[in-house]
Amino acid sequence: MNYIVDSVDSALKLLSLVAEHPGLGVTELSNRLGINKSRTYRMLCTLEHNRFVLQDVRTTTYSLGPQAFVIGVAASQQNVLVQVGQKHMLALNQAINETVVLRVREALETVCVARCETTHQVRSVGSVGNRRPLSSGASGKLLLAFAQDTVRKEFFARMKHVSGATEPMAFADELASVARKGYAMSAGEVTSGAVAIAVPVRDVSGEVVAALSISGPEARISRVEIPDYLERLQACSRQISAELGYTGSSAANAPVVASANTVA
Repeated sequence: MNYIVDSVDSALKLLSLVAEHPGLGVTELSNRLGINKSRTYRMLCTLEHNRFVLQDVRTTTYSLGPQAFVIGVAASQQNVLVQVGQKHMLALNQAINETVVLRVREALETVCVARCETTHQVRSVGSVGNRRPLSSGASGKLLLAFAQDTVRKEFFARMKHVSGATEPMAFADELASVARKGYAMSAGEVTSGAVAIAVPVRDVSGEVVAALSISGPEARISRVEIPDYLERLQACSRQISAELGYTGSSAANAPVVASANTVA
């Protein structure tokens, strides 16, 4: 039985769209959602009445309102992963002065749930709530490598229909390598000239629930620094995982290795 309330579902999708793409007007929002303009406008008025969105009277575009901020702060305070991760991420960030990011998988995307910025002027641009395709960057590849086989099969099934996508067999081999090594790296995949290193964070069940990463320009994260940064990142990940209840003793904690069967 389907208990989804269509009107609420549409309003939440609209709110999420405003959050991810601020500065859009009614017409563009309705087009992106596939909902008629009149219905979109009525939902925006309702959201504005409840302070979840605000309209810029000069441009007639929309952005998040103060109530959305209240919900966001409450979510971060109630999320155990974020609560535990923040303090250890901040310590690592202060030790190396590079951007430290925590990302989780949501369907076939990754979402940034926590971020500690570097003080350097040259840095990767990003924010909490940012979404990326699961194939994008070190964190995405790591989360995909350690995901359930059903997730990877769905990913590769869609990948076959994407024009210009990486060759599936080659990408499956890359994921298998990530799973064996226990970490992922990327160079220039998300931001030109930027390097990222990502390692898994596990919960009490041993499942990989997040990817913890360090990112910065190649000039600061060169081959010389990578071993030290990787060691620091792994130590930070162990601290977060331990507070989530992970002991490292479960036989189910072995990495899931992508294989040729995944893309068959």
